[in-house]
Amino acid sequence: MEAIFVYTTFPDWESARKVVRKLLERKLIVCANLREHEAMYWWEGKIEEGREVGAILKTEVSRWKELREAIKELHPYEVPVIARIDLDKLNREYSEWMARVLFG
Repeated sequence: MEAIFVYTTFPDWESARKVVRKLLERKLIVCANLREHEAMYWWEGKIEEGREVGAILKTEVSRWKELREAIKELHPYEVPVIARIDLDKLNREYSEWMARVLFG
């Protein structure tokens, strides 16, 4: 099994929880870590500041394309970040747990 992490952000806790729950229900991810943070970014010609909820989504590389499309479909942002992070190493026990969850 080749594990990957996928990073995205949400405008608030409600949308983060709603989308993550749907991804879990579809078995596209095994886990998500959510954390609120300050964000600064360019939008429509000016610098914006606000709070966002960052999400690290844990999955297997074979789920990448379907996960990316599901995030696009469910995400409240017009242009969400969907960044795949390939992992060089992952402990065997966690990798085995991920495989059991995703593939039964």
